[in-house]
Amino acid sequence: MPRTDDDTWDITESVGATALGVAAARAAETESENPLISDPFARAFLDAAGQGIWSVYIPSALPDDVDPEVRAQTQAMVDFMAVRTVFFDEVFLAAAEAGVRQIVILAAGLDARSWRLPWPDGTTVYELDQPKVLDFKAATLRRQGAHPTANLVPVPVDLRQDWPQALQDSGFDPAQPTAWSAEGLLRYLPAWAQDLLFERIQALSADGSWLAANATSGDALEPDRLARQRARMQRLRSVAARLVDTEVPDYEDLWYPEERTDVAAWLGDHGWDASTATLQELLARHGRRVSDDLTPGGLFISARRPLR
Repeated sequence: MPRTDDDTWDITESVGATALGVAAARAAETESENPLISDPFARAFLDAAGQGIWSVYIPSALPDDVDPEVRAQTQAMVDFMAVRTVFFDEVFLAAAEAGVRQIVILAAGLDARSWRLPWPDGTTVYELDQPKVLDFKAATLRRQGAHPTANLVPVPVDLRQDWPQALQDSGFDPAQPTAWSAEGLLRYLPAWAQDLLFERIQALSADGSWLAANATSGDALEPDRLARQRARMQRLRSVAARLVDTEVPDYEDLWYPEERTDVAAWLGDHGWDASTATLQELLARHGRRVSDDLTPGGLFISARRPLR
């Protein structure tokens, strides 16, 4: 179902279902022979949610007679999520090593970094997302007997609302350096909302703050690329329909294919030291080889606001 300005979702619906897709890819990578990451909680989220379109990202769940191109596509998504996870993990851990003790995960979804990363003593992690998504995550992890490795503060809020006020009402201190993440978020915001997001981050970031984000690349709106992407997703939906008894959402209806501000350039213009890596560069760095045509592509931005 196409997005609306005030839509909401449960974990198995709309944008919530994409969080389960990420969890499925992280589970598949964790359970592989030579994993880049270890996310011991990803499988628990899948077990709690049951089957859905996200199930296609688990290689063992695919039918034996599945089209080899579909199998290659799902493995490409697992590789993509693996290197994306490593990228954000490394930025957070570098920020923590530099002394940052205030972390904000925007659109936290089923991100389990508050439970699995070795946060230094005194670290507070604020997780922002829709209330139903945060409730699902908390309930699932409680059943697992899991405990956060930092002081975890859930902030149930829609990022299209006044989340800066909700964040500060939850104890966030804009005078302290912060490490921010916008992982897998920007394409699900209208272009104007992306701009507003970074304006708000800018207003809340003290000197010494860090930021990590991933964004679409310049060719994301090229018509042929969009057509190939939609065709690939339709093939995945067809396979998913064989695995589940419920309606399979179309992920392509959930994001906004709009011209956007160059994130790294914007940060540079606003006093941040920003660097960019392409997905193919990250894949190569970690010994993965995936055709660019099989991945969502994109750019990975890391930035730091210098101390003055």
